[in-house]
Amino acid sequence: MQEDPKHGGAKWSRIQSVLRRHWEKALAIRGKFSLSEEALHLILAGVVGVIGGLVNMLFYLCIDYVQKIVFGRTGEVSEMGEQLEHWWQRLLIPTFGGLAAGLVLHWGLRFFGRKRSPSFLEVVVAGDGRLPFRSALVNGTSSLMSIGTGASIGREGAITQLTAMLASKWGQLAKWQPYRLRLLVACGAASGLAAAYNAPVAGAVFAAQIVLGNFSMNLFAPLVFASVVAAMVSRTFFGIDPWLRIPPLEFSSPLELPWFILLGAGCGAMGAIFLKMIRRMEEFFSGLNMPIYVRLMLGGLLVGLIAIQFPQVWGNGYSVTNRILSSQFGLELLAGVFLAKLLATLFTVGSGAVGGVFTPTLFIGAAMGAIFNLVLHEFGYVPDLPSGTFALVAMGSILAATTRSPLLAMIMAFEISLNYSLMPALMLASVVSTLVARRLHPESIYTEPLRLKGLAADRDTPATGQSIEQTVGDLMRAPVPPLKENATLQEIGSRFLTSPNNFLPVVDDQHRLTGVVALQDLKEHLHAGSELGAVIAYDVMRPPPPSLTPNQRLLEALPILLASEQRNIPVVNTFTERRIVGSVVRAEALGILSEAIAVSSASLGSPEPHAVKEAQAPLSAQTPAK
Repeated sequence: MQEDPKHGGAKWSRIQSVLRRHWEKALAIRGKFSLSEEALHLILAGVVGVIGGLVNMLFYLCIDYVQKIVFGRTGEVSEMGEQLEHWWQRLLIPTFGGLAAGLVLHWGLRFFGRKRSPSFLEVVVAGDGRLPFRSALVNGTSSLMSIGTGASIGREGAITQLTAMLASKWGQLAKWQPYRLRLLVACGAASGLAAAYNAPVAGAVFAAQIVLGNFSMNLFAPLVFASVVAAMVSRTFFGIDPWLRIPPLEFSSPLELPWFILLGAGCGAMGAIFLKMIRRMEEFFSGLNMPIYVRLMLGGLLVGLIAIQFPQVWGNGYSVTNRILSSQFGLELLAGVFLAKLLATLFTVGSGAVGGVFTPTLFIGAAMGAIFNLVLHEFGYVPDLPSGTFALVAMGSILAATTRSPLLAMIMAFEISLNYSLMPALMLASVVSTLVARRLHPESIYTEPLRLKGLAADRDTPATGQSIEQTVGDLMRAPVPPLKENATLQEIGSRFLTSPNNFLPVVDDQHRLTGVVALQDLKEHLHAGSELGAVIAYDVMRPPPPSLTPNQRLLEALPILLASEQRNIPVVNTFTERRIVGSVVRAEALGILSEAIAVSSASLGSPEPHAVKEAQAPLSAQTPAK
């Protein structure tokens, strides 16, 4: 029996009437089941964690492949170096390894070019989170050559860089906003470090404190998620055993704490000296005016000369560090290994080899702590404490001195030792080490390269409050599509007709901000005749407007936010280079600041500053540009 069309239409009308009456409730129900941005970020972080675990496994297999070619077998490169029969093998292997790594860099970057910085820290601090794919692959391949042939660097650097690059590339293909790209890069850094060291907590803290400079929960939660997933994926291939095997250590007497304060001060001084020497060595090699492959070959040659007498300096040095922690070295040999490893690391890093300095730093710290302990034993002090106790504390202290992050150092030392009894001594020594190192050398191993490029990266601030602690990069969106300096008036008019913005940035051939075109400035040209075709953006643009950088905190940006008349304030990589990397919606930033200041003022019993209210009010109804 066929349904009457009129009856069916009436039924549909009744359904529509019910939906109209209850549409708000239906939208609320749908909103409860829709995916929030925080949940989306956790899912993305989980995928990045899987990428980090797989990159760690593949990089490890590639190192094995290089070792099979060079040594005919696989294993700890320092142990294989000790087992070589002829001295010239220890000399030539890192020399030719440096040559191969340098040729990869020379021809790879020459063929592919380097349009963007390959540093994940730089693209987060002063960029839009876009890492170049080809440059990262070239650097990773070069790092394989160096590590597989005995260079004194760690594999964690390449693993972290490759994971961050793949996460960034995924975001670029998905055409996500810069703030999300920066978060993906940080998740990549967290998962890479977590997978390399089987240390998920340290990976998350590293990315939060050093890469992002922000511990707010909406950023920290994805970092934790990525680190945990990466560590679990890595454990699937390598097991749960830590890379460093720490013998049982006991520490319970408060009378022994002063020795660790002294050790922390010594490690702080050593950390500052180490950073200064790295800088001097980089300047030395750069001043040679030689191709990169010659510099890397020279660095490998110097490492080879050291390895003739001390083959323990090769590679990560995990096995040698384990022997130091187990007190298997005498004082004279240990002092020689310490000095040899220090020089080998300086030559390797200074020559331009691609890799991490995390692991060599831990090696140097372990050797220094064991030397400190043996010297105390010589004079009859602390006879009950084994060398491993001081070695482990010094590992964390040297790491704190070079990274300026005692929290990261404490967590890293705990995760690689799984020994909680040493935490009081480790905490004390790490804090003292950081303070001493900061007094002697203002920069950390991560901030110094940024300072040399004119990028301010100071994450210390006396301000409080989670919202005020946010940076411009946390809110940064895609830039307003800029005009070229030679854009015609017709092109400018077309852009204004298809854009909700009253201001359009103008850039030169290097994508540097050179000015801004205002819609109201075009009025005088509306009645122009044939000469209209000769007018270009350069003729009508205003001087460059006040801009922001990604690493600025919102509170620092407040004067520009208040003074600007633009809806979308341009964000540049640095104030000297002024390359546009994004934009900040003025109303959104002022809204966050207004809320944060209101909460702070309410707790102090004072009213919210009128200037922020007044600036925010006329912008509340504006819609951000697409």
